[in-house]
Amino acid sequence: MTSTSPDPSVPVVLSVLGRPPTGRPPGVLAACDGSDGSLWALDRAMTEAELHGLPLYVLAVVNPAPAGYPPGMAELVQESVETLVESMADGLRRSVAAVQRARPHPCTAEMSLHVVLGNVIEVLLAASARQHTLVLGTRGNGGFTRLLLGSVSSAVVHHAACPVLVVPAPPET
Repeated sequence: MTSTSPDPSVPVVLSVLGRPPTGRPPGVLAACDGSDGSLWALDRAMTEAELHGLPLYVLAVVNPAPAGYPPGMAELVQESVETLVESMADGLRRSVAAVQRARPHPCTAEMSLHVVLGNVIEVLLAASARQHTLVLGTRGNGGFTRLLLGSVSSAVVHHAACPVLVVPAPPET
């Protein structure tokens, strides 16, 4: 399924249900869930893609049933899953547009947006294969927790198949 983008400066979302982008040249992979941390990371990923002349793959992961469905329920929730994916695709387009507006110069790297169903850690690890760099944010909220990586960041740092750039929150002003 492919979504259209109302803003011509933001690419369409390629919703690849179940698989991260494959068969494309290595590039910078940015994990984006719409949080402030992921937006800071997306901005840095745009810069990395431009600096290295690489494509930018912006990936949002939707895990509609973290614990799985009881037998027979998968068919009943299919419509909800499709709505969730479309909502995430819309959020991803809005996130990219917001970061582009905030930059001094919009990112000019080739960019594609992807929404994938699955476990976020498993999807990011699979998507990291053959990539130049994986960029993601941290989940610190101030105080001591700012020193800690979130569970996704920690797992990806230890198991990704490419270099990982973890972008911290900007210093508070």
